[in-house]
Amino acid sequence: MKMLVAALALMLQTATAPAPAPAPSPAPEAARLGRELAATGPLATVLPMIAEKETGEMLADHSDWSEADRAAFRATARRVYADGRDRLIAAIGAGYAKRLSVADLKTLLAAARSKAAGRRRAVEPMVIAEAMQSLGQLDFKGDVRKAWCAAGGRDCPLN
Repeated sequence: MKMLVAALALMLQTATAPAPAPAPSPAPEAARLGRELAATGPLATVLPMIAEKETGEMLADHSDWSEADRAAFRATARRVYADGRDRLIAAIGAGYAKRLSVADLKTLLAAARSKAAGRRRAVEPMVIAEAMQSLGQLDFKGDVRKAWCAAGGRDCPLN
């Protein structure tokens, strides 16, 4: 799952589209629709799985805790997750609202509300988890370094 987070970070860091000029705040309807659209996206779909997995990993480090402590920790993790998810969905939704028209947002939401899209969201966490598991550890930087050096690039091995 760290690869999924890394992939998102890479997309954000390497976006090639020029930054748009500062736009006025989107209309309330666009902001609402953008947030709703963001809540139907793949990232929003897999976030619960990531949070559950990482919470379990943290709890595994504390097998000596009582059930009450473990329950309190899970409650804390749920609160932190909900806050983080809300902030992420709001940020993605704001991006959609700034860059898409209200008509586009409505069209995209109609598609996202379809039964087929709902079935896709239901299986998406499992599909992504299986894909990540089948691929094993992905190391983009390491793979580029290996390919560069194999092609006779200078300064090998790269650090």
